[in-house]
Amino acid sequence: MSMLTERQIQLLRAIIDSYINDAEPVGSVEVVKRHNLKFSAATVRNEMAQLFHMGFLDMPHTSSGRVPTKLAYRLYLEQLMEEVELPVLQEVALKQRLWPTRFQHERMLREAAVALAEITKMLSIVTTKDGFVTYAGAVNVLDNKEFWEIDTAKAALMLLDDYVLLEKVFQNAPYGNDIKCMIEEELGMDSLKKCTLVFTEYGGTGANSKSGYIALLGPSRMNYANVIPAVRYTKRLIEELNEAW
Repeated sequence: MSMLTERQIQLLRAIIDSYINDAEPVGSVEVVKRHNLKFSAATVRNEMAQLFHMGFLDMPHTSSGRVPTKLAYRLYLEQLMEEVELPVLQEVALKQRLWPTRFQHERMLREAAVALAEITKMLSIVTTKDGFVTYAGAVNVLDNKEFWEIDTAKAALMLLDDYVLLEKVFQNAPYGNDIKCMIEEELGMDSLKKCTLVFTEYGGTGANSKSGYIALLGPSRMNYANVIPAVRYTKRLIEELNEAW
């Protein structure tokens, strides 16, 4: 991040937060007002031009505003984002939902997928290493304009029907620790060039423990600060209940 000044970092974070919330290209006057920036709209326009030339911002042909690029999201994930704690009530609700099915692992994974989709408003996917796939919230992707293109929607649904392809995507993740994020072209599918897959691997220590992946698919502008903690807690909960299998 040494290539960016403190002002550019502050501005880039503000632009990403605005675009995540509104899905609309961000203009200089708007971002100054919304985030109470201590510099003028003219200064912001100059800085936005610099960020554009550096590859952090793009400009849609139909708008004078700017949108974040994959490079910006990657920087945001690795250095700028502040995760939001999953509310205790949501943690309790998740555990209560999964607990009755703890001895029926496929049903429990189904409940986990449904709960995760409800919390994040994304398409959730849960798999096991032996080929079981369950998902929920497919309709959620249609609330995002990135999926209004038929090829994008078809590519998302194709992932759900092709376990081998889905497994290949998981194994090819170039970045991440416990939670991995594959953004746009990192997914290796042209039709998902405006999308992100956030996922993690779960497992267990028992002799009969299952392992697999928990994932969320959505637009690149998904609310990572909320999504990532939800995926992490779901992983921890499945691993805790995993011991009953």
